[in-house]
Amino acid sequence: MKNITFSADEHMIQKARERARSEKRTLNDAFREWISRFAGQTDNLDEYDALIDQLRRTVHLRPPFTRDEMNER
Repeated sequence: MKNITFSADEHMIQKARERARSEKRTLNDAFREWISRFAGQTDNLDEYDALIDQLRRTVHLRPPFTRDEMNER
């Protein structure tokens, strides 16, 4: 594993550490997760676009909800 150094606002680093602590993990673990998603982001764009197209078609399959339908529980 390679070490890298980043610069960030001290306040943001503190907030990130607090969030990681609240999720019971280290900031390093959170960063590794982020960089994995960031690096793979371009691989998922086609899948994302296909899903959005499918959802757009699904939304238009039925007429809009009436007020009563939206308030049903």
